[in-house]
Amino acid sequence: MADNKNFIGYEYRDVTVQGNMESVYADGYSNFGWILDKTDSSGLSSIKLKFKRDRQIPHKSELTGFQHQFDKSACEIVNLENSEGTGASKAALTIGFIGTVFMALSVFSVLAGKIALCIVFAIPAFLGWILPYFIYKAVKNSRTKKVAPLIEKQYDSIYDVCKQANALLQS
Repeated sequence: MADNKNFIGYEYRDVTVQGNMESVYADGYSNFGWILDKTDSSGLSSIKLKFKRDRQIPHKSELTGFQHQFDKSACEIVNLENSEGTGASKAALTIGFIGTVFMALSVFSVLAGKIALCIVFAIPAFLGWILPYFIYKAVKNSRTKKVAPLIEKQYDSIYDVCKQANALLQS
């Protein structure tokens, strides 16, 4: 008869993350008993992490609860980081669209033979094409300053959850 004392049954988990969160997940999941088995690039900015852990790990349900807290905080970090550019893009695109409308009005004024009106419409048109870059930068910098403390708070939450989970693993 074979000796089953050395047998370990594993459970597996695949997690797709943004590239900048790879080390956060790799380090964090180790505190829940997961071992990083393999990584795959699954897109331009995302990476698939493949984990495994012993099915008979002690305190499995508590560790799973901590893992859900970790996942929630990590997801919030990604959402906050993505929000930095979203509002800035909306503002820049809106100004650019308004500039394009004025350019169309300027062109129609030329076709109607009203050169003076063409010049009046061309000024805000060119401003609407030049300003979006500066508006994007200003709005993004402002948003980055607002979300930085919120992101740091989520990283602190991740640290606390991982610390508690690691203590549970060691007991």
